[in-house]
Amino acid sequence: MEAIRMLQISTYLFALTALGGIVMGWIRFSSGRNPPSSFAMGHGFLAAAGVTLLAYAIFALDAPGTALLSLLLFLGASIGGVVLNLHYHLKEQPMPKAIVVVHAVVAVIAFVLLYMAAFTGDAAGV
Repeated sequence: MEAIRMLQISTYLFALTALGGIVMGWIRFSSGRNPPSSFAMGHGFLAAAGVTLLAYAIFALDAPGTALLSLLLFLGASIGGVVLNLHYHLKEQPMPKAIVVVHAVVAVIAFVLLYMAAFTGDAAGV
């Protein structure tokens, strides 16, 4: 399978991940409580699948340079997600809104870069 097609599939996975993140953010900010664990697990599994496919497209199929920057940012966002899950969510402590916002902003920037690499014909690094 060609790199661009894999980037597109990764983009779809991250779009589903983002929908779950929006729902979880809405729950956290509107009700003041953490979202259900099942939402967090699904969000994490979709993100992990997207990161894995993105990494494969970059390292095995020579994807554009923008995709590599996207991967690095998604990995940074994943660190925030792991902190939110392991340090707060599992201990049933309220997740800090600042970490939630930084996690989301970094992921959105990464998503935009991935979208550019997958759909706009970005040839950076090709």
